[in-house]
Amino acid sequence: MPPADPTAHTGTAVPATADVNAGAGSSARFRAGSHAGSSAGVDADLDADAGAGGPGEDTMDLRLLPDELFALIEDESSDNHGARRPDQDTAQPSASIATTREASVLSVPSLVPAEDDLLDRVADWGPTDTPVGVLQLVPVRVERDLPLISRWMNDPAAAAFWGLSGSQNVTEDHVLTQLAGDGRSVPCIGVLDGTPMSYWEIYRADLDPLARRYPARPHDTGLHLLVGAVADRGRGLGGLLLRAVADLVLVRRPSCARVIAEPDIRNTPSIAAFLTAGFRFSAEVDLPDKRAALMVRDRALRHLL
Repeated sequence: MPPADPTAHTGTAVPATADVNAGAGSSARFRAGSHAGSSAGVDADLDADAGAGGPGEDTMDLRLLPDELFALIEDESSDNHGARRPDQDTAQPSASIATTREASVLSVPSLVPAEDDLLDRVADWGPTDTPVGVLQLVPVRVERDLPLISRWMNDPAAAAFWGLSGSQNVTEDHVLTQLAGDGRSVPCIGVLDGTPMSYWEIYRADLDPLARRYPARPHDTGLHLLVGAVADRGRGLGGLLLRAVADLVLVRRPSCARVIAEPDIRNTPSIAAFLTAGFRFSAEVDLPDKRAALMVRDRALRHLL
């Protein structure tokens, strides 16, 4: 969708283990900068990836694309569908940290009829066990969740990368854009042992403008995460939750072979959290607002990484 207060660095290598950091300037939205363990671009990394599953594993076969992707191509000029407008190449960061903790148990509403659901009914995924408690993704309801999300977004650690600080209307516009879409992105509150403590966006990466920037496969599913509670910093929570949610996606979406994330390349603690969660670094990808590290969790490797 962390060790103490690292700052983002340009040109630093990615550590083998770490977590999403809570300090100012260290959230999961990264800008241009470091090599994150590789100086190769997309094409060079794809050659390396092919060894895991045979030649051309990370290339895209247009014959395999889902029908809804072709519908997306037709829709993109109208800005009538999707959680992101055509001029937005990605939503918000893959992971970041803010502040505050709220104690209440949230109910789970259904957002989209099953036959029209592009993400296999996130609302019905149910709770999942993690080493730090039981986590449940609860789809956002604006009237209930907006004040909490806005408060998290106004923390300096989140504001630097999500770009949603300011009045509550700023966050509201962002969330409503997602909720008004066709279900290819579902914003959620992460509830850990009954306490709302994180904001997630689960999205169809293959139907997102991001798909133009990497060799997307049908049903690739993306994650963005913002951890919001001071008490949840500095104890490896980011990596644990990312692993749990990525595995939940693979269980609940049988058609999905990969979970995707695209944090800013400069945030080495967050990239390290993805590595700890079993993601692999695939490539550096240039997006309009950042140079991103394309992180991939493969179904075939999830018991090995």
